[in-house]
Amino acid sequence: MGGWSTVKKRRSVKVGNLTMGGEAPPIVQSMNNTLTTDVKATLNQIEALARVGCELTRLAVPDRAAADVLPEIVRNSPLPIVADIHFSADLALRSLEAGVSKLRINPGNIGGPDKLREVAVAAAARRVPIRVGVNAGSLEARIIAEEGGVTAHGLVRSALEAARLLEEVNFRDIVISLKASSPALTIAAYRELADRCDYPLHIGVTEAGFGSTGLIRSAVGIGTLLAEGIGDTLRVSLTDDPLAEVAAAWDILAALDLRRRGPTFVSCPTCGRTQVDLVRTAAEVKNALAHITEPLTIAVMGCAVNGPGEAREADFGLAGGKDFFALFSRGEVLEKVPAERAAARLIEVVNEYVAGKASDA
Repeated sequence: MGGWSTVKKRRSVKVGNLTMGGEAPPIVQSMNNTLTTDVKATLNQIEALARVGCELTRLAVPDRAAADVLPEIVRNSPLPIVADIHFSADLALRSLEAGVSKLRINPGNIGGPDKLREVAVAAAARRVPIRVGVNAGSLEARIIAEEGGVTAHGLVRSALEAARLLEEVNFRDIVISLKASSPALTIAAYRELADRCDYPLHIGVTEAGFGSTGLIRSAVGIGTLLAEGIGDTLRVSLTDDPLAEVAAAWDILAALDLRRRGPTFVSCPTCGRTQVDLVRTAAEVKNALAHITEPLTIAVMGCAVNGPGEAREADFGLAGGKDFFALFSRGEVLEKVPAERAAARLIEVVNEYVAGKASDA
């Protein structure tokens, strides 16, 4: 995807085998919730994340024990690893020695200018970028007092001051994040930051919550920024399994036609015209086809008003009638199926198509 950012072209950095910023599309990432020292559980979760489309994952490195197991994790991980470091330059240096692809640090709490310089020099030698992360909940008291509260401008000030510390030691492979639990504050902060620097931006709404609340808040904040060309990597921060974060990130990207992985499901709301069990049918189809990575559009429509038109635009779809569905593929009616068998038949047809494409590859 060329010319990704419409605000200001970002410089690019390499994160393992990934390119972040520049002309590259947004990268989907998450963070493990396993104990890093539980190597087996951590690698199992990384492998599960990779299977659902995660491209980069972050591990907490709170102590020496976590740093000591990083070499084994890095060596066996299918994904590039980001080490999340606070308060310890030594842990940052050990993480670099372990081969991580990126550091997440706060330059202000790493132990002073000399320690920061030591970390930056080691990261530069390995061509490992550093993410400067600013959260509204931990904004410096000095800035809060000067700004009269937690403001978008205050978050930007904090981030640029932190980046400047790295720039002073001639380190510029920097990624910046500004996160708040308020989507509106998050959007305002990133808009200002995108206009004031050209570093790649890690976007997200922190502490978004769980269930539909977390998904909606994340989609509003992240989706608005992406629609404006702001954001080079994203994490959907949910009170949930990290795999749910990855699924939500891909849904947001697909909704904006930025990137697609797996089926996009289109289904209409129920109304008085519906004469089939649309809710059950749509849920059955979506759950059964969730494993597919092919970027297909699957429509499950309830009646003749919108159904045939939407299904005609889909790769595969169903349009409901009275106790039956018409099965479509790219505008062509393949067959009519009794309602009770419609979901199973659509699932069968889609799986046959995907298997055929795999065998032709």
